[in-house]
Amino acid sequence: MAGLIRQSDIDEVKSRTNIADIVGDHVTLKSAGVGSMKGLCPFHDERSPSFHVRPQLGYYHCFGCGESGDAISFLQKIDHVSFTEAVERLASRAGIQLQYEEGGSGRSDHGQRARLLAANAAAGVFFREQLGAPDAEPGRKFLGERGFDPVAAEHFGVGFAPKSWDRMTNALKAQGFTVEELIAAGLVSQGDRGVYDRFRGRLVWPIRDVTGQTIGFGARRLLEDDKGPKYLNTPETAVYHKNQVLYGLDLAKRDISRGGQVVVVEGYTDVMAAHLAGITTAVATCGTAFGVEHIRLIRRIMGDDSGTGEVVFTFDPDAAGQKAAMRAFAEEKRFSAQTYVAVAPDGLDPCDLRLARGDAAVRALLDNKEPMFEFVIRQLLSEYDLESVEGRVGALRVAAPVIAEIRDPAIRPGYTRVLARQLGMDLPEVQSAVARAKPGRGEQAAPARGRELPAPAAPSAGMESAAQGSAEVIILDEPPVSLRDLPSDPVTRLERDAIMAVLQHPETVPVELVARAMHTGFVNPALAIVRDGIAATLDRFGQPDWFQTVAATVPVPIRTLVEQLAIAPIPQRGADELGGYVNGITVALIDRDLLRQSHELRGRLQRTDPTDREAYRAVQTELMALEAERRTLRSE
Repeated sequence: MAGLIRQSDIDEVKSRTNIADIVGDHVTLKSAGVGSMKGLCPFHDERSPSFHVRPQLGYYHCFGCGESGDAISFLQKIDHVSFTEAVERLASRAGIQLQYEEGGSGRSDHGQRARLLAANAAAGVFFREQLGAPDAEPGRKFLGERGFDPVAAEHFGVGFAPKSWDRMTNALKAQGFTVEELIAAGLVSQGDRGVYDRFRGRLVWPIRDVTGQTIGFGARRLLEDDKGPKYLNTPETAVYHKNQVLYGLDLAKRDISRGGQVVVVEGYTDVMAAHLAGITTAVATCGTAFGVEHIRLIRRIMGDDSGTGEVVFTFDPDAAGQKAAMRAFAEEKRFSAQTYVAVAPDGLDPCDLRLARGDAAVRALLDNKEPMFEFVIRQLLSEYDLESVEGRVGALRVAAPVIAEIRDPAIRPGYTRVLARQLGMDLPEVQSAVARAKPGRGEQAAPARGRELPAPAAPSAGMESAAQGSAEVIILDEPPVSLRDLPSDPVTRLERDAIMAVLQHPETVPVELVARAMHTGFVNPALAIVRDGIAATLDRFGQPDWFQTVAATVPVPIRTLVEQLAIAPIPQRGADELGGYVNGITVALIDRDLLRQSHELRGRLQRTDPTDREAYRAVQTELMALEAERRTLRSE
């Protein structure tokens, strides 16, 4: 068994890992200022991005739910793996050979998750190789009849599971996988007579996560004597959760992020047809209805926070398709993007449409999309007899809430008038029904409010000691202090922004200047503690893990504040202006302290007896030296 990974190797893995690349596999990140990126948090549901990543620090923090950490902890939380496995995965990605202490030697396939992923990858290779075998003719015929050539099959990783009870099992056992691992991966099933291949005599599609790792399979029935379901998927495993994965997302995520559009189709062949026709943002669910977890996944990849994106659903016009549309509409409000429905002529799905009318017809499908609420209203009205009073009233009752929930207030009145015409009812009556309708498709979470700290003391001659004394009210058993807890007065903002600048960009400012700034008086007690943490760790100033050293130095309730200060975006600055900003705001702290001292000296001068010339001259000399220091500081 492997021993502990050497700390020096862990440090090297961190230094050679770009956390933005790791997070970017799961979240679309956008610029949030110099050296800062942000996106929708993968750990909680939110409408506007509060998840910030600072690649230079190798750290992330969510200002919504409080999750924070480095690339290692991100993998631990997002993929539910151990610390060791997370380090090993990052090391493998960076091409680093890890060394283990206590005489142990590492294994690249360490950990259950890694073994399951490796088993799925090996099975995927096996299935692809089998697609060319003689007994795979039914699979090749199926693909050919639907317009997919061998190049398309290779692109999507399509394979064939031979009609055998144990051919795949034996092939993977020969590669070192145990029966227990194959069962855990969902590749084999267990019955009274032992284990057997789960997929037999079927065409097989690999189901991959957003990073491109194969986590499961979907298999289509081909043979007449196969009495199983039309589509058979991998069961729930430690790596495969069908309500959290979308087929084709690994291929579509880049274009979804770039174009702000995703097209949700209903099956594997529909995804293939859409991509081959040029709709490279198509995805599909895997044997389950489109749900909340799918929405969260899409929103993170699309960066769904501006309201300008598009989510287009394609549904069959039959009863099952209409039912799927209504289920999707029930969760539609979770999107900030506009939602649409596209139904092909003659009720053809994208695969059949491509076969019948070509690639252009599939692309044209999106040109004929209609807003989802318009589609839903039409479906609702079709269920009522609009020739009768009772039918019109019933239709109004179900359609009014749909219009009431249209997010754009500019178009809501227009659809109210459309509904009045469709029902043949007076506009005021319909307007009244819409006004009375209450949204029933989810509620917005109220913004979190932070607790307030004790009111800061006013600047005084004893500001330094007063600030340190005030800090004593923050004790270890208090809840963590957050940025939102800080007051917004100008004095606190200067202290906050100066600490943020120094923590985030130590390379732009001399350590001597920072040391001088960190020995000035602070008004805010929480920031005064962070200041003391910085002053106490200046021997490590500018090192890659310096801000984490600061966080470890301060009391536990202040650590979250340090993490937030190190991640929160500073005022938008170009790279060429950054150094001037950091130095300028650091100097502003020192200048503020010199001004305080000048004020104190002037008071002393007024209180000094003019006849005591020696004492009077000493205060004057000190005051002149202080003013000269201020002028020099400003000029520099």
